[in-house]
Amino acid sequence: MIHPWIVVIAVVGIGGLYVLLPLIADTFRRFRRSKALLCPETGVQAEVGIDASRAAITSAFGPPQLRAKTCSLWPEKEKCAQDCLTLSEVEIAEAQQPAIR
Repeated sequence: MIHPWIVVIAVVGIGGLYVLLPLIADTFRRFRRSKALLCPETGVQAEVGIDASRAAITSAFGPPQLRAKTCSLWPEKEKCAQDCLTLSEVEIAEAQQPAIR
């Protein structure tokens, strides 16, 4: 073999995709639907759509970074701090919603 580093890089790259692709796909699947979350500012329940693409990509490098894409309380509360998107709140709401398959 003239260039063994090409083989090493290819094996590492394919191995990385084999591990990261299922993780990214699972995170996207979990956050693609709107969630009913409690708004910490107003104390009412809001239907929040999470940016699933951003959550999926950032999950490859650590905990997913969640950002609201839509909210039933907008436009009045559009500039909120999005404190409803703490990961534990979203996971609790996800567990309470029935899984549709």
